[in-house]
Amino acid sequence: MSESPQRTYAWLRPTPEEHVGWDVDVLYGPWPRHHRDTGLDEVRAHLRASPVAGALALSTRGPLYDDAAGNAATLRDLAGCPELRPVGTVDVRDAPTAEDRLDELAAAGVRFLRLFTLEQAAEPGFPGYRHVVELAIGRGMVLLHDGDPRRFGPPLMGRGADVVFLDLHAYLLADFLLMAREEPGFRATTRMLSGPDSIERVVGTVGSRHLVFGSRTPFMDISPQTLKLRYADISPDDRAAIATKNVEELLA
Repeated sequence: MSESPQRTYAWLRPTPEEHVGWDVDVLYGPWPRHHRDTGLDEVRAHLRASPVAGALALSTRGPLYDDAAGNAATLRDLAGCPELRPVGTVDVRDAPTAEDRLDELAAAGVRFLRLFTLEQAAEPGFPGYRHVVELAIGRGMVLLHDGDPRRFGPPLMGRGADVVFLDLHAYLLADFLLMAREEPGFRATTRMLSGPDSIERVVGTVGSRHLVFGSRTPFMDISPQTLKLRYADISPDDRAAIATKNVEELLA
């Protein structure tokens, strides 16, 4: 009896519709909740094997252990990685030191500040959080923001802030859309937009400029994220904006 031919599936082969110029949600280093640490070399290899060309990244040493040392490590580590742009962070639990940290980042040309409010147990009304946000917005930095956009978004409205919400879930989409109608600088990543038409709803309601690509590498698989873009019922221009151009505008 002859063997059955091996099946191949077209969706397993990446297509140009999955190309991503910039992934805004990449980490490297130790993370206690995960079963192993993922170093920079492994993360870079992971990205090279994917349709993602470039990423915004930072060392987990900053949010988990020491923001000054972590920022220094990120800048040092990524100096030889042309495909990666450094992201800074501060410890909102020690807000009086934030001004020095932000000045150091600005001097190094870092445009993005990632806030880890979940790990640092910060709430929107906490004085330390408000102080850090005010300093960062005043310096024109782009906030990569974790947490529920319904809680953290309203205090950031009306301030001309550029904010990328990293944890927008499909269930929270309607509230984000209401905010994005008023805030041209509010964006979210595609990572948790798992509804059958979530990406299409954003594009159709407020436009593709309010979405960017984020994978949470190395803690999440990249392929489901790129497949969302591939199969989203949107125009090539909108797909290119989400995958690349919106982040390039923030980098400019």
